[in-house]
Amino acid sequence: MENTPFYFYDLDLLNQTLDSAMYATQLDNFHIHYAIKANNNKKILETIANKGFGADCVSGWEIEAAIEAGFPASSIAFAGVGKTDAEIAIALNRKIGMIHCESLEEILVINEMAQALNYRPQIALRLNPNVNALTHAKISTGLTENKFGLTVREFAELVTILDELNHVQIVGLHFHIGSQILDMTVFEKLSDRILEIVPQFERTLGPFTYLNVGGGLGINYENPTEGIIPDFEAYFETFRRGLAALNVPIHFELGRSLVGQCGSLITKVLYVKKSDDKNFAILDAGMTELMRPALYGAQHKIEKLGANHTENNLLYDVVGPICESSDRFAEGVELPELKRGDILTIRSCGAYAESMSLRYNGREAVGNNLKRTLLNTSLRMVKSA
Repeated sequence: MENTPFYFYDLDLLNQTLDSAMYATQLDNFHIHYAIKANNNKKILETIANKGFGADCVSGWEIEAAIEAGFPASSIAFAGVGKTDAEIAIALNRKIGMIHCESLEEILVINEMAQALNYRPQIALRLNPNVNALTHAKISTGLTENKFGLTVREFAELVTILDELNHVQIVGLHFHIGSQILDMTVFEKLSDRILEIVPQFERTLGPFTYLNVGGGLGINYENPTEGIIPDFEAYFETFRRGLAALNVPIHFELGRSLVGQCGSLITKVLYVKKSDDKNFAILDAGMTELMRPALYGAQHKIEKLGANHTENNLLYDVVGPICESSDRFAEGVELPELKRGDILTIRSCGAYAESMSLRYNGREAVGNNLKRTLLNTSLRMVKSA
């Protein structure tokens, strides 16, 4: 197989996953915004927009990409702890549905810029609920030690200057406590904390009409074929029960759970190197194509394309070609005996692979292969009709 590495996307699985998420919310006043940071591939964005999802954006570029892909501006929520003036201007000029604000100074800047445009956008306050996501420290965002959300001190100061904020409408709250969460009790605790905070908002800031609870639902990286579509019903039911006392639309910003399992990274073995105590499989893909293992110590299931059960298995350190010791996908992973030219599939790369790819070491940008077929359990790629 030539022209590796590349990202392989299964659009059938993507559509099945999107349908499952929509079905789980069809009877509720729930609204799903796709977190574009997970994967900004244009075809994937267009597929999700066509299903009627909203968009969750964290940059001005993502706002423009969302609109170009077909997401209505009114369905776009703009988050981010460090929005530039230029990005805020894009949000205001595009008249997007909601801006999530994370500091008092940001609110003041938006108020001033909106005044110059004679426009009054809706904003929601991102608060830090101090709820432990029980996930990796680098993707946990809801503790007081994290940089995200208004501080208690800033919230108190905001209340004292409300009369000066004539060009923003503060209508609700935004929470996001982290990602790759598989324990539903974490979302139960978030719901409890929200019920404590909302009355304080209403007492001090007025009518409460918007709630965004973030995303965070994880996927099965260890065994991607087991429960390949996340349990959206259990996830949404947790909030259905926990927030039943609130009579407002509830917004979600799901990313990884929608696209994570539909993507794989296809890569070739360049060399097999043996030492006294290790076997190294050196691939043509590296941390430039899949940053998560180097950045978070994340683990992805690695499989040999076309492997059969009669082959001898050996233990390999699976590494990339980049001039960094951290350019490593797995240590001591059991694989059929490998040789130069063998094709490997790194699973669960639909989220935070292509969108985090980079050109370090002068690497060329990697393409993708969009198919409407499933990769079967032996990972034999079937050409689309």
